[in-house]
Amino acid sequence: MTKMNAIGWFDIYVNDLGRAVSFYEAVLGHKLEEIVDPTGQSQMMSFPTDMGVYGAGGALTKSKHASPGVGGTIVYFSTKDCAVEEARVSQAGGKIVRPKFSIGDFGWVTLCQDTEGNMFGLSSMK
Repeated sequence: MTKMNAIGWFDIYVNDLGRAVSFYEAVLGHKLEEIVDPTGQSQMMSFPTDMGVYGAGGALTKSKHASPGVGGTIVYFSTKDCAVEEARVSQAGGKIVRPKFSIGDFGWVTLCQDTEGNMFGLSSMK
C-alpha cells in the first residue's frame, strides 16, 4: 500500500475568475496557469504545482456546482514569511481577518479573506 498525504488536490471556488486570479497572483507573487477541465463544466486556473514534492496542488475554479464563501475549510499557502504576503492582501482587494500570529513550534499563520469571500491562510516557519 502506497502512503499518501491527506490532501491530493484542492479547488477554491470563485464567482469572478479573472478577479480571483489577479488577487492570488498579486498576493502570492506567482503566475497561475489555465488547466482544462476534462468534463468541460468548469474554468480553472492552477497554482504552480510539482506533484513530485511535498504538499498538494490546486486551482481557482469557477463551476455551477459550487460557490465561494466563508465555511469550514481553509487552505493554507506555504510561504517563507507570511508577513510578506499579508502586506499584499489589502492592496490586492482582500481582507486580513487575523494578522500574523504564532502557532508555537509549528510557526506562524495569517488568516485572510479573498476577493470572492473565501477564507484562506498564509503559513510560514519565520
